[in-house]
Amino acid sequence: MKTGIIQQHNTGNLADNRARIAEKIKALAAQGAKLIVNQELHEGLYFCQTENVDLCSLAEPIPGPSTEFYGSLARETGTVIVTSLFERRAPGLYHNTAVVLDSDGSIAGKYRKMHIPDDPAYYEKFYFTPGDLGFEPISTSVGKLGVLVCWDQWYPEAARLMALKGAEILIYPTAIGTESTDPKEEQERQRTAWITIQRAHAIANGLPVVSVNRVGYEPDPSGVTGGITFWGSSFVCGPQGEFLHRSPNDSEDIAVIDIDMQRSENVRRWWPFLRDRRIDAYSGLTSRFLD
Repeated sequence: MKTGIIQQHNTGNLADNRARIAEKIKALAAQGAKLIVNQELHEGLYFCQTENVDLCSLAEPIPGPSTEFYGSLARETGTVIVTSLFERRAPGLYHNTAVVLDSDGSIAGKYRKMHIPDDPAYYEKFYFTPGDLGFEPISTSVGKLGVLVCWDQWYPEAARLMALKGAEILIYPTAIGTESTDPKEEQERQRTAWITIQRAHAIANGLPVVSVNRVGYEPDPSGVTGGITFWGSSFVCGPQGEFLHRSPNDSEDIAVIDIDMQRSENVRRWWPFLRDRRIDAYSGLTSRFLD
């Protein structure tokens, strides 16, 4: 399956961000992409660096203006598009939501981010209610997509449940980077760990992984921190964790990667991890901690 990725540096100009994404979607479709994946919260800046109730006005309903816009693009280009939006579900109730538009422009499904971080410069718990749709693959014209979002990347349980429910590929729209006070060595350890954990999900589940991150520096509006330099490094890997594409860590990138969707069948035969799971011994996974 020819898969397009868009790693972009965003500004506070929402219209310009969207126009550049649309241009890149059309370019990727012209190169043969059938599935196109965007980064997390791709419409604007990563606003969670501060806690500001006024920023809740950025949220929109689903369906809404963004799904109409990207649905129209999906229909025009004949592609399946994975978006990442700030969802207004009700007054005062918001989610970080990935919406998948099928190639006919319809909403194939959505996933509400389940794991919500609360760290310096990543104050997502202030804005987002944890998802309540579970870990359900989204059926599309190109297959069953296991769409998760950013902080979900660190949890093997999320990837496993998507795989057990029949996902054919794992997809992670992402917004992650380094804060300026971290030493360079620590910044690189974190970036490398982020790549490694997702490659491990591919290997453990015998599935390809598509991880698309934003890139570039975004200042902290409050001035409390030095802002975030998003480390890009978007990548696509196969079901043995093998790299199929790696984006730079300091510049925008678009690419079309041809993923062999039949390879997972053979890899799972060679490495039958699902067969050998001791499901009779895993009850402790539903506990917070085992004393």
